Amino acid sequence: MSTIDRRYDIDWMRVIAIALLLIYHVAIGFQPWGMMIGFITNNKSWEALWMPMNMLNIWRIPLLFYVSGMGVSFAMRNRNWKQLLWERGRRILVPFLCGMVLIVPLHIYIWQYYYQFAISYSPGPGHLWFLGNLVAYVVILSPIFFYLQRKEQGRFVAWMKRVFSHPLGMLVVVAAFVAEVSWLHPTPFELYAVTWHGFFLGLLAFFFGFCFVLCGPAFWNMIFKWRWLFLAIAGTLFVNRAVYFQFHAPNEMLVVESNSWIISFFAFAYKFLNRPSKALRYLSQAVYPIYILHMIFLYLGSYLIFPLNIDVHIQFFLVLLFTIVGCFLTYEVIIRRIKFIRPLFGLK
Repeated sequence: MSTIDRRYDIDWMRVIAIALLLIYHVAIGFQPWGMMIGFITNNKSWEALWMPMNMLNIWRIPLLFYVSGMGVSFAMRNRNWKQLLWERGRRILVPFLCGMVLIVPLHIYIWQYYYQFAISYSPGPGHLWFLGNLVAYVVILSPIFFYLQRKEQGRFVAWMKRVFSHPLGMLVVVAAFVAEVSWLHPTPFELYAVTWHGFFLGLLAFFFGFCFVLCGPAFWNMIFKWRWLFLAIAGTLFVNRAVYFQFHAPNEMLVVESNSWIISFFAFAYKFLNRPSKALRYLSQAVYPIYILHMIFLYLGSYLIFPLNIDVHIQFFLVLLFTIVGCFLTYEVIIRRIKFIRPLFGLK
């Protein structure tokens, strides 16, 4: 993406989405059910965290897939299909495979040691399942994307621009996600990792993220104009989910709430974050290696801090601080500066 065409708000959204994921993962360690999904869990719970976690949980992963689809749309402007597959393979597939055999087994080892389980080498996708999905989406959807790009002046793209220039056009997006949950009946909705629900939900978000960028100002101006409507819908549905449904709302309702949060987030980011900064230039490079690394430092911080006899709120912030500092130091001292390590974390 050239400097002229670069959308800094999309870079910021990627950074913010990874930051939210990191905070969410730290919070899991303070929920009584954390161990059931493979996290080191504190004996002292902070269950009040579940309210913001529950609000966030239905849109944090779809947001990442939307933003990834947007990134591919920009990448295609300067690449043919071979260059795109090579570039995405280098930046996504290589870190995914290396992470499966090097990163994931390390944090599983810390988990095994903490709970005094038998120590074993356990390669697998772990938290990097997201990258495996992205590789599949690029392979599956790139023929469609390149066709739409070539036919940008054609009837279908013109129709799409008209549809997404009106807030009711978002019903097309919602209908696609409703069809997915009606077909797969995910329980719970938030079970994304290594499930068919997570795969097809991500595929749809990746596709529509590409389409939103292809539509250009018609889409972005529309969502900014109606940003408060989308935010009001999301907030109203969340309150209804919490009070009336006790966080057990129908999947179709969750689809509407999830996409309303995401579209409103897009709108505010488009207005207020679309500008360059030194912080963004640094963070947009650092955030990917930090995502790959963070579970090691999260588990190590939990291992060291959870046994301490201190207030649970202080423990939360200490684990969060340990994770952030550990990731940034490793990135700054090792990953960023050693050439042969950089490609293993998706850097040039």
